[in-house]
Amino acid sequence: MIKTLVALIPLLPWLVGGWIAVARVGRFSINERKIGHLSTLSALVVLLLILGLDVIALIQGLPGQVDVGTWFESDIYHVPISFTLDWLSLGHGTLVALLMTISMRFSTNYLHHEAGMMRFMMVMNLFAGSMMLIILSGNAVLTFVGWELAGVSSFLLIGYALDRPIATRNAQRAMVTNRIGDAGFILGIFLAYKWMGSVSWDQIHTLELGNDLISQTSLIACGFMLAALAKSAQFPFSPWISRALDGPTPSSAIFYGALMVHAGLYLTLRLAPLLVQEPWIMTLLVIVGLLTAFYGWISGLVQSDVKSALIFSTISQVGLMFFMCGMGWFTLAAWAMAAHASWRAWQLFHAPSLGFMTSKPAQPVPRWLSNQHWLYTAAQQRFWLEQIGDMLFTHSARKMAQDTRMFEERVVDRLIGVPSGESDTISSLVRWQAMKFEGGDHRKGHIGYGQGVFGKLIQTVATLLHWVEKHMVLKGTGENFLSGLQMLGNQLLRIDLILSRPRYLIFMIVITFVIIL
Repeated sequence: MIKTLVALIPLLPWLVGGWIAVARVGRFSINERKIGHLSTLSALVVLLLILGLDVIALIQGLPGQVDVGTWFESDIYHVPISFTLDWLSLGHGTLVALLMTISMRFSTNYLHHEAGMMRFMMVMNLFAGSMMLIILSGNAVLTFVGWELAGVSSFLLIGYALDRPIATRNAQRAMVTNRIGDAGFILGIFLAYKWMGSVSWDQIHTLELGNDLISQTSLIACGFMLAALAKSAQFPFSPWISRALDGPTPSSAIFYGALMVHAGLYLTLRLAPLLVQEPWIMTLLVIVGLLTAFYGWISGLVQSDVKSALIFSTISQVGLMFFMCGMGWFTLAAWAMAAHASWRAWQLFHAPSLGFMTSKPAQPVPRWLSNQHWLYTAAQQRFWLEQIGDMLFTHSARKMAQDTRMFEERVVDRLIGVPSGESDTISSLVRWQAMKFEGGDHRKGHIGYGQGVFGKLIQTVATLLHWVEKHMVLKGTGENFLSGLQMLGNQLLRIDLILSRPRYLIFMIVITFVIIL
């Protein structure tokens, strides 16, 4: 019974999100209220399921490690579908389920008549299941799956307003910054497999301190802590979260005020038995936490809008929680995380109405800060961390994407004979197919149109093969069969063109993760 309950907790929101995705791609006529109520019901059922696990834990004791099945197994590599049900996961999981239920209900009214309401609710359901997987999973690989899905949800909702370049750029900034942390997570998983042959949290906790200056414990902990610091926007990764407020208010509240911003802290709490073996890592957490708290406090003093002030306060508070972890006060940090998540979610949910009702200007900058011109300038510029991060990482990623597109247009397109810049589809093959489908070449016996030496060669070979197929292979099967085959081909081509459009990439991402799982 426990296995069934715990497996349904992350799975149920994903099923609802998948149903919304299918409805969106198929353009089914579904009432937006129905979508909102179904998403709210899903979150409520998840809350009831985890409350049921809480009751079982109170009556029968903590279930501990629960193995549901095997996800992957090859030689020495074994990845189970396992969940850890202790007081940390059950307590925080109950809070997450409660906040997700409130958020779904709030979003149903808040996004009423919004054009992207279906897309928003689909991503919110994806995020709900991902957060529950991060909290309940019993091994690092399963946690990483939820980690990545939550990250994808974050990037998609930061760029929710696809027509606003600033929103898409901020989504890109968040994605690139978090990829650095994800590299650390992968490093931790690899080293755990290499030295222990397992990625179970229970076995990682039992790894003993080595005699070397840089021990196995140090390297594994460093990888996971890099992921935690980036995900929770700790110094020097803080700037991305202050630019992540372009999404709708419910996503800002639940992602960056209550839940996802604490995912890195939760990972730190989960690794507490490992971290206490390395005093220098604990010292590093103290330093980073204090730097982050100072950065969030000073930068928040010069903000003139309520959401920015709240998000810098969040940065500062989470920094103090990492400081608590560095001091060894893990229980205090866990309680502070729960209290802060509840309070900050409530504040951000009320931020739009507060801004609407407030008529007086923002509170002036404290005199002691305005008199310190260098510190005041640094706070306004957010200590130039955004510019440094953009110069080192974001601009490089954007330039690489531009160079890749330029290579496709100037080299790949010319090699296969497709004119560049004649369509807004996402690949040369699709442009070639669209040109054929829309009548780019109506001459009898020709199936495409090519330019250049390679394009003409491909056109000639394709036309010859088409003639052989039509006049020698299919001739004896009858005209009706040939006509039916052509109709089927046209329909498949139409489906291919539809799925190649950028607005269906979200659906493709979801399907890819479903296949992986």
